[in-house]
Amino acid sequence: MGQALQDLWYGFGIAFQGHNLMWSFFGVLVGNLIGVLPGMGALSAISILLPLTYTMHPVPAILMLAGIFYGSQYGGAIGAILLNLPSHPPHAVTCLDGYPMTKKGKGGTALGITMICSFFAASVGIIVMIFASPLLTTIAFKFGPAELFSIMLLGLLAGSTMSRGSPLKGVAMTLFGLLCGVVGTDVNSGTFRFAFDLPDLSDGLEMVAVAMGLFGIADFLLNVNKMKAITSNTKMRIRDMRPSMAELKEAFWPMVRGTTVGTLFGAMPGTGPTITTFIAYALEQKVAKDPSRFGTGMIAGVAAPEASAHSKTQVDFIPTMSLGIPGDAVMALLLGALLIQGIQPGPQLITEHPDIFWGLIASFWIGNVILMILNVPLIGVWVKMLAVPYKYLFPSAMFFIAVGVFTTQNSLFHIWEVLAFGIIGAVLMVLDFSVAPIMLGFVLGPMMEENFRRALLLSRGDMMVFMQRPISATFVCISLFLLAAVTWSAWRKRSSVSKVAQAIAQETAGAGVVAAK
Repeated sequence: MGQALQDLWYGFGIAFQGHNLMWSFFGVLVGNLIGVLPGMGALSAISILLPLTYTMHPVPAILMLAGIFYGSQYGGAIGAILLNLPSHPPHAVTCLDGYPMTKKGKGGTALGITMICSFFAASVGIIVMIFASPLLTTIAFKFGPAELFSIMLLGLLAGSTMSRGSPLKGVAMTLFGLLCGVVGTDVNSGTFRFAFDLPDLSDGLEMVAVAMGLFGIADFLLNVNKMKAITSNTKMRIRDMRPSMAELKEAFWPMVRGTTVGTLFGAMPGTGPTITTFIAYALEQKVAKDPSRFGTGMIAGVAAPEASAHSKTQVDFIPTMSLGIPGDAVMALLLGALLIQGIQPGPQLITEHPDIFWGLIASFWIGNVILMILNVPLIGVWVKMLAVPYKYLFPSAMFFIAVGVFTTQNSLFHIWEVLAFGIIGAVLMVLDFSVAPIMLGFVLGPMMEENFRRALLLSRGDMMVFMQRPISATFVCISLFLLAAVTWSAWRKRSSVSKVAQAIAQETAGAGVVAAK
């Protein structure tokens, strides 16, 4: 521990150097601003600024890109809460309760809760990186294809129960998401699947396009005739946006649970923050006394997924830096930035390049403090966006969505994808289907299939490989228990409804006999 604190002090010395601090501030500021824009996210911003790092020193280059990453996380939450536009896929879950809070006039409160949760979760993630990196790296090596498939299966089953209303509708939406996730070229055989002979679908559906369509375009299509602001009683003063003590107490334990989920998943290579937000949200539904209130503006529905995303974002650097295994596309870009600088990520990175590793960890704390200082005065600006009537907001949001989706791969075809999924999402919402499980199935589907096939390849087709490995068997058993619990709950609800219907029928029949007499 003493050595870790000494190394951290050395990292603060690196991070507080003038040029390093300047580039870290620049990255946080750009990430925050980019994250707010509908359709734009860390992936777009880092892709645009990556060529800038070619001529930079490795330390400020990595600090800038990392600042963009976690800065855009909070910026994305702003768009999800105020406009129901998740510019980054993990914030799709935040829309479920964040946007209803905005419609109730509590958009500022939701942003305040998000800021507190982000700083707390990021701080926990940084502490874990400092003291538990060797342990988490060892645990990460124990997760093979079988374990990864099993934990994704658990996340899929937990997420499919998130939808309000009929559990069958939730399962149907999850299966639709799984189907969308396997569109494109098969990794093993190289053949087209469900691509309709369209070359543009060879790489599959674009995640940003699917998220923007289901959560952004669909909501605009349903509300495009609104000529006034989204809400008329939104508080504009900063002091009115501070959460009350009761609201902080309500958010505390969901924040702790979400941080724990994000930290545990952070050590697992190949899993991005999107999975953690869905699982954190599902966990809150399971422990809640009244799960039916989720989706109507619950603080826990904002605190838990945001805390999990931010803790995951910080801890995600462990497998990326120490193993060279990126958790998602953004981490892959950061990995590429290191390789461009001639630095090989791996177990030797800490000893060979301590200025990069410890300077990066110190910059996380500095950057998150800068983020809080920036957003205290700016939070009023974000909330004032609600005063913009839909007739002005709609075309501007459409423009930013189109630009953001186009810049992911410079393809006009992705704009048509956004429109298609926007129409599909609007129709499903009208029919009272929840679109959140679609994103979960879309994200987990390809990874589940890949790890399932890889596990069977290693076991020569033996399905018992998922039960022979202790970690995998534990997650499979939890999944079966969850499935049985959902089935039992649905059966009890159905039987109670039928009993009530029988009682009403008997009373009606009795009343008819009395009237006849």
